[in-house]
Amino acid sequence: MTDQRESGTTLDPKYDVNGLVTAVVTARDGGLLMVAHMDAEALELTQSTNVAHFWSRSRARIWKKGETSGHVLNVVEMRIDCDQDAIWIVADPAGPACHTGEPSCFYRRIVDGRLERVD
Repeated sequence: MTDQRESGTTLDPKYDVNGLVTAVVTARDGGLLMVAHMDAEALELTQSTNVAHFWSRSRARIWKKGETSGHVLNVVEMRIDCDQDAIWIVADPAGPACHTGEPSCFYRRIVDGRLERVD
C-alpha cells in the first residue's frame, strides 16, 4: 500500500463535497445509537472535549449532541475507517440518544415494507 491515508498514522479525513464525513455512534456494549455527520470543526471539538459534536444539516451549524436536552454523548473511543471517510464513535450516552426519547435512533425494524418497533 502506498496511500498514506490508508496505511499511515496521520489523521486525514476524506470529506465529501459538502465537507462532511459520516459518523456512526455506538454504546460500549456495541448497541447502535445514531448516525450523523461531522465537518472538520465538529471533529476537532469532539476530540478536544470528548463530547460528541456534529454538523447538523437541518440547522446548518455545529451541534453539540445534548446541547438542549443534556443527553450528551461522552466519547470513550474514536476510530476512522481504512480510507478515512467514516468515523466510529464509542460513547457513554448521558440519556436517550434519539430526539424522540428512545435510547437509540434505530428503534424500529423494517418487516415486509412496514415498520415494527424493537423492544
